[in-house]
Amino acid sequence: MVKHRHVSPQMAQQTQRHWQEGVAHAKEKRWKEAAAAFEAARQRDPGDAVVLLNLARACLELGRHHDVVTYTREARRLAGASELAALLEVRALTRLQRHAEARACLEALPASLRTSHEYWSCHGAALKSLNELKLAVTSFMKALSIKVDDAKTHYNLGLCFFEMGLKEEACECYRTGLMLGLEENTLHALGMLTFAERENCLWAEATEHLRKLHEVVEHLPANVAVQATMFAHVTLSDDPLHQLKVARLMGNTWRHLHHVERAAASRPAGRVRVGYVSGDFHHHATCVLMAEVFEHHDRERFEVFAYSHGPDDASVMRRRVQLSIEHFLDVRALSDQQIAQRIAEDGIDILIDLKGHTAQNRLGIFAYRPAPVQTTFLGFPGTTGTSEMDYIIGDPMVTPLAHAAHFSEAIAQMPVCYQPNDRQRPLPRLMQRADVGLPKDAVVLCGFNQPYKISSEVMDVWCGLLNDLPDAVLWLLDWHSQARPNLEREFQERGVDLTRVHWAPRLDLGDHLSRLSLADIFIDTWPCNGHTTASDALWAGVPVVTLSGATFASRVASSLLHAVGLDELICERVDVYQDTIKALAHDPMRRAVLRDKLVWARESAPLFDSARFTRDYEALLFRMHSRQIQGLSPQPLAAETVEAV
Repeated sequence: MVKHRHVSPQMAQQTQRHWQEGVAHAKEKRWKEAAAAFEAARQRDPGDAVVLLNLARACLELGRHHDVVTYTREARRLAGASELAALLEVRALTRLQRHAEARACLEALPASLRTSHEYWSCHGAALKSLNELKLAVTSFMKALSIKVDDAKTHYNLGLCFFEMGLKEEACECYRTGLMLGLEENTLHALGMLTFAERENCLWAEATEHLRKLHEVVEHLPANVAVQATMFAHVTLSDDPLHQLKVARLMGNTWRHLHHVERAAASRPAGRVRVGYVSGDFHHHATCVLMAEVFEHHDRERFEVFAYSHGPDDASVMRRRVQLSIEHFLDVRALSDQQIAQRIAEDGIDILIDLKGHTAQNRLGIFAYRPAPVQTTFLGFPGTTGTSEMDYIIGDPMVTPLAHAAHFSEAIAQMPVCYQPNDRQRPLPRLMQRADVGLPKDAVVLCGFNQPYKISSEVMDVWCGLLNDLPDAVLWLLDWHSQARPNLEREFQERGVDLTRVHWAPRLDLGDHLSRLSLADIFIDTWPCNGHTTASDALWAGVPVVTLSGATFASRVASSLLHAVGLDELICERVDVYQDTIKALAHDPMRRAVLRDKLVWARESAPLFDSARFTRDYEALLFRMHSRQIQGLSPQPLAAETVEAV
């Protein structure tokens, strides 16, 4: 508790009683009663900064973050600069996603008050949220110089290193944090550690930590609220019910939030108002896929809003999307609740999340229930686990109705494939294998998925293919410098000559698609398939061989292949996957036929027919909207017609 100033003789006895009641309630963590008592004391003596700070503390515990900011600023006005006031205010601003204000608040303190571990830890957290990663690292280092055994600071430092591409350094920080004890952050840190180890292809360590992840989740009660690295669970695990439990544990974080008020449905019948929420309205894979959907939306039937909480990268894609969406709102500076209130005021009929459990998501907006129909789509291959999300948009392949128990949402199926594509993406231009260092006459097996999707099992299968196909080479993406040495070591341990492994640096999309067309076969990973990478391969004319599993993430490439009429390349077992690749490798005539079919597919297959996709997608949205206006609850919406491809 904050110590009260000396009480003047003039202060009324009743004020003293309110103050003492507040202190007693606070000691017992009865924060609602404490706030009421401190508010009563404040009414008696509004000039007492100490009362204000204790009131702010109680409000922070109650989630009344706007009040915290009001009271701490008033306390600073009355009593001058105070580290305690600043730290209380920063905690509230952080929960309101007002990170620039949090940074400014901390940096307004004089140097003489910037001496505590907590100050530098909060400063680092604000900078990290603003993506000022190098500066954040400096602040976290200062925090550790004061308190070297603080587990959460090591963990936050690891998050910075991870985003900077320094996966090894991130792993060390996560391990240290876990060893020191992270309490409520344990599951998230363990997930980040496992994912970082998979990013660096440290498979023995990642396998052990993935096992621990499953154990921790298995023993957690279903009603607790935790933070988790959901992306790790979805991409590294093939257990859909495990994924659902983790998502629901995360969804519990928002269950206490109250719905915002929505205006009565008084506007005249007319266009359906659709709102998209994303931080990726810039040059990002999700935006690239969605661009033509935005452009093809029927403006006579739909009024489209975008609520952008991510950066403006001033890219061509950002400008293209802004021009295609009728109402484009930059809401970066607003809290989840403020954004939800704006959405409610805009009268959105269907609110669509394009991020799911990916980095910098704002799923908390949906917990406030600003729209009568809420759905998740495209950005994340799995359930959100949140009770306020009505639908997940998939298709008969990635979300068969038989898998309904794997999702907290009702499944809504597109007729053919859930993934939109952009026909305006560059066409492959003519390149020679010599241009990228590939042997002219080899069978090129291309595995351009990111390193975290390559497991020890996948490596064993790929090395077996190289042993069985002496004329083949493997072409991998050199995604980041720390993974490649570990992969090369794994190849050598399996007896593969490194001259048979070729590396492709990261390139812009046009050059990437052009070189991709030089491959003979795209060999997919599991349990997380190629998603955008697989559709890029098909666009480039390269047949994809995939292994289909039990989860959304493990069935995406199957959906893409179905949508270009190549179901014969979808495999249900590892041995069939191997045999299919070997048969293709030995049959150049069949590969040529498949390549011709894929070139034809650019103009005629459903996967690349953006106008058709948008019509089917809008029809699905209308079905959701129609149920809602009839007062019917969400239910699975099966594909109405699965057209032959």
